[in-house]
Amino acid sequence: MSLQNPSSTGPNTEPWQWPEEQWRSEVNRVRAGRSLVDTDVSRRWPEEAQCAVLIAYDSDHETPYLRDGQTSPGSLAQGEYGSRSAVPRILDMLARHEVPTSFYVPAVSALLHPQDIEGYVAGGHEVAVHGWIHERNTALPYEAELDLISRAADVLEKLSGTRPSGIRTPSWDFSQSTLKVIKELGFSYDSSLMADDEPYELNADGAPTGIIEIPVEWIRDDAPYFMMDRFGGLRPHLSPYDVERIWVDEFEAAHAAGGVFELTLHPHISGHRSRLAMVDRLLSHIRTFDNVWFGTHAQLADHLRTKFILTTQG
Repeated sequence: MSLQNPSSTGPNTEPWQWPEEQWRSEVNRVRAGRSLVDTDVSRRWPEEAQCAVLIAYDSDHETPYLRDGQTSPGSLAQGEYGSRSAVPRILDMLARHEVPTSFYVPAVSALLHPQDIEGYVAGGHEVAVHGWIHERNTALPYEAELDLISRAADVLEKLSGTRPSGIRTPSWDFSQSTLKVIKELGFSYDSSLMADDEPYELNADGAPTGIIEIPVEWIRDDAPYFMMDRFGGLRPHLSPYDVERIWVDEFEAAHAAGGVFELTLHPHISGHRSRLAMVDRLLSHIRTFDNVWFGTHAQLADHLRTKFILTTQG
């Protein structure tokens, strides 16, 4: 049996048939560029801190259900809890610990709950883009993705009074067009990808873009540990104490390395009482360490942009 020559294959061939030029092109389309970590540990982070701590809340609320057409009152109530019950107690907790935080907000969440945005701004927190309706951006053509993100930024600017400088894609992934959209709309940084423990510059087809990536990780996200679907097989529901131990280990390792500890939470997931207590204990533990800087993702991006003289490439 003869195999088709990979060099003559079209776009619908299997990956194992791709010529080297094709798989290299796919890998290099969006890639980690230079590391944005000073070799001098004492000069890496703002205020010459040993470790930078970034807390983020993705305020999805009802939007993942709406995105999937799940409009039953039971489903939407789970999302509504995020704004009605969780956000007020989260803001109280953050104020007690004096922790500026980044809130990534789908525009539909902001329009449904404008009082949330008022609370975030009043607390000195960052409001950043997280899509329009928590859409699966990886399935969108360029025109649709550009339109949704552009309108989302407009909504958040109107409600918060400040144009968002950062974005986190709803799916923690890029489509073929996402980086182009981010560049076109002038975002300073993204926080969706996972190529490093520390911040880095994004490259597009091997060329630097000037866009800062503040990486995330599923290990440091509450959703994999606590989400559930009563009609499916998704029922992890780990003990908050078990998850807390993982995050303590992650923080302590970041502190020892002189790095960044970035944690992603969701009001409708970790805003429940037992889980909020978990986050409260974690923040108390972090506060026992010397030389830790708490800041928003935008503040860290501003620090890195000035330090490394980054300019966004058109």
